[in-house]
Amino acid sequence: MVRLTVDLIAKSRNHFKKKRGLSFPEYLKTLTHLHFSSKNIEDIGDLSMCRNLTVLYLYDNQITHICNLGFAYNLTHLYMQNNNISQIDNLSNLQKLSKLYLGGNRIAVVEGLEQLSELKELHLENQRLAPGEKLLLDPRTLRSLAESLCVLNINNNNIDEIRDLAVLKEIQHFSAADNKLHNMEELEDVFSHWPQLLQMDLSGNPACKTPKYRDRLITVCKRLGVLDGREINELTRQFLINWKASKEAKKKKNNKHILTVPPIPYPLSKDFNMGQGPHPGHIYSHVNVQRWQPQQSLRSAIIVHSDKAREAQKLKIPMSGLLNHAAVSSAICSPVDA
Repeated sequence: MVRLTVDLIAKSRNHFKKKRGLSFPEYLKTLTHLHFSSKNIEDIGDLSMCRNLTVLYLYDNQITHICNLGFAYNLTHLYMQNNNISQIDNLSNLQKLSKLYLGGNRIAVVEGLEQLSELKELHLENQRLAPGEKLLLDPRTLRSLAESLCVLNINNNNIDEIRDLAVLKEIQHFSAADNKLHNMEELEDVFSHWPQLLQMDLSGNPACKTPKYRDRLITVCKRLGVLDGREINELTRQFLINWKASKEAKKKKNNKHILTVPPIPYPLSKDFNMGQGPHPGHIYSHVNVQRWQPQQSLRSAIIVHSDKAREAQKLKIPMSGLLNHAAVSSAICSPVDA
């Protein structure tokens, strides 16, 4: 097993260039950059003598745990991508850390960064996760980074929602390509909380196939200059913003008009049928209104006429006068079927 120690530093020609008049321990105190990438290192030993270390390159190794870095109070850049790290821990003492590279590891949960108040860049792309597993970000960690984080890379991690990322209001560069983001409304809501966003890559997500995908994000992200590798023309942005504002104003006007138009009153009853009346659509109650039956009215008129004829014969009244009387009575009492 290869372990990173001061002895390994001493054996390295690239690092140990003894300065005149300096002992090895004194030389270690002057070190600010340590380059040990691609050395098959599996563990980090005691490096506490390198107290002024600011940049540590340990990418492309076989490291499984982050450890023994508590001494590095001055460390600002830590490169540990493409190792076998499964958990983020033991970084709480790195108060000046501004860039953290952990892509290509086996991290399933992003946590343990609550004390890194100066962290500006966090790179977590291409985690080697189990089938069906996705990268999760602890809300506590996100809240602690809300005032500092400017760059976040979470490419290719099976992520299907980013609602919790809305707190990162200082984000300027965001990469979430090749994930499973699909909800455009959620994306628009999150990005509306990022006023500083300048560059973003969402290529390879299902949301990219949504109609007006690019137009919608350009109107939400007022300062966005590059989307999915393509620059945004300022004239295009202004046109889309004006178009959206005009559309919303028109919609608001239409809604206001609908609310102000008075309803048309119609007589209603609990039990009604639609039928022919004074105008189409007039409502009748079949409880209170009887249908017009012309045969029944005509039959009643004939009966009345027969009775009057018999009475006329008794009283010797001329039939012509009786017929005229019956016709007038029928016309007055019987409605005309139009």
